[in-house]
Amino acid sequence: MIQLKTKEQIDGIRYSCKLLAECLYSLDDIIREGMSTYEVDRYCYEFIKKRGGIPSCLGFEGYPNTACVSVNDTVIHGIPSKKEILRSGDIVSVDVCFTVNGYVSDSTRTYEIGKVSDEVHKLNVVTHEALDLGVKAAGERGARVQDIGKAVFRKCAVENGYGVVQDYTGHGVGLDLHEDPEVPNFVSKLMPNPRLKPGMVIAIEPMINMGTYKVRTLRDGWTVKTLDGKPACHWEHTVAITEEGAEALTIL
Repeated sequence: MIQLKTKEQIDGIRYSCKLLAECLYSLDDIIREGMSTYEVDRYCYEFIKKRGGIPSCLGFEGYPNTACVSVNDTVIHGIPSKKEILRSGDIVSVDVCFTVNGYVSDSTRTYEIGKVSDEVHKLNVVTHEALDLGVKAAGERGARVQDIGKAVFRKCAVENGYGVVQDYTGHGVGLDLHEDPEVPNFVSKLMPNPRLKPGMVIAIEPMINMGTYKVRTLRDGWTVKTLDGKPACHWEHTVAITEEGAEALTIL
């Protein structure tokens, strides 16, 4: 069931989102070569706690950490580790969920470590642009959920030949971590396609692979990798649908 939020609830979600955006934007100056993915996770945990928040992912369905830190061919749900050290040329997606006063925000940014290849940089740029296009599509009058997927798929798959992950989607968010509706990055007649209405809050999150769209999950039950071992990229905003259009809340 899709939960329409009141103005007061959206204001609470907006505040949570701004704090989360501060955390992820500040990582631009923190994340670096030689840092472990565990250190990235601890930075996010301490940032959240200092601001009176709760790390929403920690313990969610057994997930052991605050952030999902996904390096290179890990698409999503990378489990932070002291043994995984970031190297120049890596691409790293950091996915964090943040609860403040009962309101949940969800966002992902992808960082380039040192000097990455031109191909990896393009993947990152295109995925970020696809997120922006998805937000724009969500704000069009009369838009439906799959209009978002249509915009993302066209940018990533049709125009650039990338694989658009189909095993995972965006989702509703705000009062719980995962709510209805599903928000796919592709178009499917097999999935619901509700109209976007003021009061809806959704997480739009393109998960884009340089090669095949197919993925595999490791034995830990969390880590999702590209099937062909090529790099993947992930960007995400929490977005409120309002009378004026779509507002990306996780932007400073």
